[in-house]
Amino acid sequence: MKNENFLVVGGSGFVGRHLVAALAARGARITVPTRRRERAKHLILLPTVEVLECDPGDEYALARLARGRDAVINLVGVLHSRRGGKRGPNDYGPDFAAAHVELPRALVSACRDAGVQRLLHMSALGASLSAPSEYLRSKGLGERAVLDADDLAGCVFRPSVIFGPDDHFLNLFATLAGLAPVLPLACPEARFQPVYVGDVVAAFLAALGSRDARGSYDLGGPKEYTLRELVKVVCRTTGRVRLVIGLPDAAAWLQAAVMEQLPGPLITRDNLRSMQVPNVTASPLPFGLVPTALEAAAPSWLAPAGPRERYPVLRWRARR
Repeated sequence: MKNENFLVVGGSGFVGRHLVAALAARGARITVPTRRRERAKHLILLPTVEVLECDPGDEYALARLARGRDAVINLVGVLHSRRGGKRGPNDYGPDFAAAHVELPRALVSACRDAGVQRLLHMSALGASLSAPSEYLRSKGLGERAVLDADDLAGCVFRPSVIFGPDDHFLNLFATLAGLAPVLPLACPEARFQPVYVGDVVAAFLAALGSRDARGSYDLGGPKEYTLRELVKVVCRTTGRVRLVIGLPDAAAWLQAAVMEQLPGPLITRDNLRSMQVPNVTASPLPFGLVPTALEAAAPSWLAPAGPRERYPVLRWRARR
C-alpha cells in the first residue's frame, strides 16, 4: 500500500483510528475530514495523515476530497438520532438519515465524479429495509446505495458489535460494574457475536489489497453470546462480583423511554428494536482471516495485571 492515497470519512472514530494507524504504518497517505480537528488530534502526529477541518456531509467538499484517491472508505455511524417529524416506516430521524443514508449516497456520487473505482463502506449486521429499528433500516438504505453502484467496486462490511480498547460496549459495562452492585439489563437474551477491532481492520486492509473484493461481507467473532453472558464476562474479567438482572419487557421499554430524553443516552427504544434482531452470522471472516476470541483479547485493557500492562492502555487512552 506504499504511496497509495485514501480518503477515510469517519477516520477519527473508534474503528477509524485503528484503520488509519494501520494504513499509515504501511506507508499509505490518508486524508481524514472532520468537523472538529481537535477530535482527531491523535491522528495528526502520524506522518502520512492529513486531518482537514470541514463538513464531511458536504457533497461538494466530498467530491473535491475524493479526487486522486485510490479508494474512499466510509466508517461513519451513529447509534442514536433525534426524532423525525413523522413516525412511519420510512422515517429514520435526522441523524440516522444524514449519517447512514445521505452520506453513503453522496460518497457514491463523489466517487463517480472523481473517477474513484473503490468504495469501502461500514454497515452493520441485521441492516435491512424491513428491520424493526430506524438504525438498521437506515443502515440498510446506505449499504444498498453502495451495492447498487455497479460502476464501483463497492465493498460493504457488516460487523456485529465491535470490541477493542476504548470501545463503547465492553468498556461501558466495565464502568457500570464499577459503580453499582446490581446491573439491570434490557433485552438480556439479545444475541451478539462480538468481533475484535483488529480483525475488522484486517478485513478492510485485505479488501484494499484485493482486486476481486466486492459485495458484502459479514464480520463476526468466533463465539455467540447473549447480552447477559457478555456482561458476566466483563464482570469476571474486571474481577467484580455483580448481580446481573434481566428486566421484563415493560420495565425495559420504560427505562429506555426515560433514558432517551437525556443527553448522550445509554439506551433508547430504537436500540431495543435493534436488539430484537440476532446480531450474529453463520459466515466465517472473509479473506481467510482467523477471528480473535473476546476472552483472549479483552483482559489486556479491561483488567491489566500490573504496571507494565497498564502503561500501554493508559497511553492509548491519552492518544499518545
